[in-house]
Amino acid sequence: MKTRVTELLGIEYPIIQGGMAWVAEYNLAAAVSEAGGLGIIGAGGAPDEFVREQIQKTKAATKKPFGVNIMLMNPEADRIAQVIVEEGVKVVTTGAGNPGKYMAMWKEAGVRVIPVVASVAMAKLMVRSGADAVIAEGMESGGHIGSATTMTLVPQVADAVDVPVIAAGGIGDGRGFAAAMMLGAQAVQMGTRFVVAKESVVHPAYKEKIIRAKDIDSEITGMSTGHPVRQIRNQMTREYLKLEKAGASFEELEHITLGALRKAVVDGDTVNGTLMAGQIAGLVSKEQTCKEMIEEIMSEAETCLENGRSFC
Repeated sequence: MKTRVTELLGIEYPIIQGGMAWVAEYNLAAAVSEAGGLGIIGAGGAPDEFVREQIQKTKAATKKPFGVNIMLMNPEADRIAQVIVEEGVKVVTTGAGNPGKYMAMWKEAGVRVIPVVASVAMAKLMVRSGADAVIAEGMESGGHIGSATTMTLVPQVADAVDVPVIAAGGIGDGRGFAAAMMLGAQAVQMGTRFVVAKESVVHPAYKEKIIRAKDIDSEITGMSTGHPVRQIRNQMTREYLKLEKAGASFEELEHITLGALRKAVVDGDTVNGTLMAGQIAGLVSKEQTCKEMIEEIMSEAETCLENGRSFC
């Protein structure tokens, strides 16, 4: 399937893997790229040399395009931005800030810059700053979220900017892919479904929680602090929400989640860890290779789009 995004990035299918901290490392990124999508290395809060190592390992595993997600709140964002250029990475997705200060450097190096946005105003700002495309991410997604849904955000962003729009949030199968295209997107970004990929290094216990999740099993912490995070409910979220309701300070609440994502991803602590996952978790029922996932999604999507209003 050819779209403005596949042409922009030189990929076979308009599917981008989310840049999830601790999850989106070189094994997963390379597997997604090899399967025809765009794999992404999630820099998260990692130091620049770790990101450089991940880039080099991805290069060794695939000759196809891949990218790096940089969280602009990372204290080492300046160095990571430079590493992206030094290592010849051609795609960068950004979150938690404005990448404007790096635009000239990245553009000169031929890097495609794709910020994640949660509003029309932010999308317009990113385009004025030089973004090549934007990822319109709805609150159905896992991890840090905005306030608009994918269904409402994507068409409004698509109407507001002239660069390609990539839909994210609540997309995990061919029906979601087809719906995103109908809303005006030129590609989709998926995170939760790729967490359970066979190539994903996520602890099996975390994967099992996603596979067994129901439609109502995710909840949002941090709404009162201005830092909402969607995850699968467990003992940690219950404790967090109890304290949040009682008016605990941001510092007290942050202490509960300190290192909790690593606990879930690496140690498989499904009781005290942060099990970031989107509302789409209820549709994820099996572990597959990235190739199997992408081919299944594209086959379903083509059927849906061909059937028009009757869909699947």
